[in-house]
Amino acid sequence: MEALYPLRFHPIFLEKIWGGEKIQTVLGKDFSPLPNCGESWEISGVPGKVSVVANGPFQGRKLTELMVLFGPELLGRRILNQYGMEFPLLLKILDAAEDLSIQVHPDDTLARTRHNSLGKTEMWYILDADPGATLISGFNQEVNEQLYLQKLESGKLYDILNVEEVAAGDCFYLPAGRVHTIGKGLMLAEIQQSSDVTYRIYDFDRVDDQGNKRELHTEQALAALDYHHYPTYRQAYQQALNQPVELAKGPYFTTNWLKIDQATSRNLASKDTFVMLVVVEGSVEIAHHAEPLRLQKGETALIPASEADYTLVPLTPSVTILEAYCSE
Repeated sequence: MEALYPLRFHPIFLEKIWGGEKIQTVLGKDFSPLPNCGESWEISGVPGKVSVVANGPFQGRKLTELMVLFGPELLGRRILNQYGMEFPLLLKILDAAEDLSIQVHPDDTLARTRHNSLGKTEMWYILDADPGATLISGFNQEVNEQLYLQKLESGKLYDILNVEEVAAGDCFYLPAGRVHTIGKGLMLAEIQQSSDVTYRIYDFDRVDDQGNKRELHTEQALAALDYHHYPTYRQAYQQALNQPVELAKGPYFTTNWLKIDQATSRNLASKDTFVMLVVVEGSVEIAHHAEPLRLQKGETALIPASEADYTLVPLTPSVTILEAYCSE
């Protein structure tokens, strides 16, 4: 059996009613013959959308196959004990040419009860933003179910939603239960629990090419929503060079921001987890005894738990990377 190594996967491209072209025009990913691409699933174990290896001896093998073959070497024994053969995280790139629906995701308890699924806590890192682009994260005041329904039914939901103007480099952490939407003109990297459960609250009365409106989940959303108002919704972080900066940390995943201009060693072996990398700017080589792996902007990799002591070598004057793994 071949040994494990840093893995690249073929993106899974999804056309969306709100999808755009930046995944191709900005990141160079060819999603033809689709007319647009709203989502590029980069690392996924979700049934029906399982990632397939694109490099090295395991090219053509599914992520779930490697999980069976290697178990703790790939996932980390801690992760295997916690999640079994359910890959716990999902990494996507999203491009919104139009606003997404206003929506919310259930937590673990609700998702298990209703859908036999993990909940969906997620984070967003803005890769590209048109001038004036906005997103919604949370409420702008304390809300209860009665006020929420009153605003929803009267067509004035925006009155109570927190709207944020954003730019490339901004980061948002969205626990399950937080009302949200991605606004038009935004492309972002999304790191989340491995779940595809979404409750659509409002969809701007859009219709598909058959003239049909998409289903709304008004009743399901009521028990999922967190009605509280929070002082801030944007993740604050101070950029630094050649050392990791924590972007977001919750019970499910930790994400670091890393800008380097020299070879930088990362030793995460003690965390006993796989690591996911996303290149935000520039190009990088992941040094490895088998074969170095080169990544450019928008490309991603999975570092197996057994290989979590690795070195990043910039191929451009500097490179910026997101590094995500399962929290301890």
